[in-house]
Amino acid sequence: MSSSNEKFFAGVIEGFYGKPWTEAERFALFEWMAGWGLDTYLYAPKDDLKHRGLWRDTYSPSEEEALRRIIARCTGHNIRFIYGLSPGLDIRFQDPAEVRHLKSRFEQMRVLGCEHFAILFDDIPTAPTASVAADQARVANTLMRECKSLLFCPTAYCGRMAGKDYLLALGRELVPEINVFWTGPEIISREISVAHVRELQEILCRKPVIWDNLHANDYDGRRFYCGPYSGRPPELRDEVSGLLVNPNNEFPLNFVPLRTFAEFVQNKANWDARKAYLAAMREWFPRFATIGEPLTIEDLVLFGDCYYLPHEEGPDAEALLRQGTFGKEAKRLRNFCARISDLRDRNLFYALSRRAWELREELDLLIAYSERTDKRAPFRSNGHLAGTYRGGMVARLQRLLKQHEDGSLAQ
Repeated sequence: MSSSNEKFFAGVIEGFYGKPWTEAERFALFEWMAGWGLDTYLYAPKDDLKHRGLWRDTYSPSEEEALRRIIARCTGHNIRFIYGLSPGLDIRFQDPAEVRHLKSRFEQMRVLGCEHFAILFDDIPTAPTASVAADQARVANTLMRECKSLLFCPTAYCGRMAGKDYLLALGRELVPEINVFWTGPEIISREISVAHVRELQEILCRKPVIWDNLHANDYDGRRFYCGPYSGRPPELRDEVSGLLVNPNNEFPLNFVPLRTFAEFVQNKANWDARKAYLAAMREWFPRFATIGEPLTIEDLVLFGDCYYLPHEEGPDAEALLRQGTFGKEAKRLRNFCARISDLRDRNLFYALSRRAWELREELDLLIAYSERTDKRAPFRSNGHLAGTYRGGMVARLQRLLKQHEDGSLAQ
């Protein structure tokens, strides 16, 4: 088994679809990372046009200066800055000019101080065949000769995606020094086991770097995830070349996910995800200072449990659902959602406001339903009118197919 990494990668990917983070948010991220022992940041926002859509175009002088500042700030915090480029949508592998474009883009970043790179072939319409793998590997191997380190994201990047012949070809063709990304059994994997990764090692002929989408929310605008890093055993760290997390779009909502992830990376004993979550919530709680009546940590935990992880709610939220009636605890949560508008940290409020508003609306309706006096009469709410409430094209489309627990869909 080849070892392709000079050092274990542990850090954050800005790799989501949607508005990239601001410079101030990135600088805040680097402060967190430096304080928590994370050492790698991958710049790969899908909707930076020159990362993906216009990958052949070099950055303007003003864009160069912004990137130079980011790289310098990373260097000052001993964080490895990796620049990602995603040419897969329209690269012409048989055209030598395309490799020259890639080299030119990497050279521009080298002048700005970047030494580490990634080439990403994920989320493209190309079928992952062995011949495609050979083309991609040829380009990556050429670039590797001019890079201090190179990471590679395959077109088939999780166990659900068909492409074993493609992955076997990558394992044969990619030089051993190139690290390969993998998201686990799924794009958003509830669990990533040691057995799963060991099987992949045999195919790729190297330990993968996990691109972890556990807390990513770019695929669902109604949710975010502030639960703990979980579903990965501590032993996994010995089976991979790195762990990088691609989190929520809204930067202020990533404190607990990244704090618990950093604890997982450093953890030397048994990993208790819930304990880490509660500790991180206590650290995050001072950001919830208000101009009025103070919030409580208990209310924050209950709220966070409603936006826990993609595959599960937290235990306090589950307990609320199991009650069957919506009384004291539901009112407590409803009031918390309303009082979020008093947060002094307005960026945090803006990141939370639409989700908190939606949750409050649902709770208001359920509380009113539970407290109705005539249990036999039809129940209506003056504030929740058909069309304006739970309306819109997406909601109507969602009602056409019902999804069952096993993932199957039917009318």
